[in-house]
Amino acid sequence: MTGKGHTGNVIAALCSFCLPGLGQLVQGRPFTALIHFGLASLLWVLALGWIIHLWSAFDAAVFSD
Repeated sequence: MTGKGHTGNVIAALCSFCLPGLGQLVQGRPFTALIHFGLASLLWVLALGWIIHLWSAFDAAVFSD
């Protein structure tokens, strides 16, 4: 994956939109994936998980090596 708008990043963003952190995991960033998943899980309890959901998808979309 080479940067913003790259096909791999679009796929990763879609993965993260379905499950926060999945896109980061697809990109080979397990620590970041764990953070996104953990924050989303915690915040969904407070009904604010959608914020992390969107952030996770955005982060996966703009990631560049």
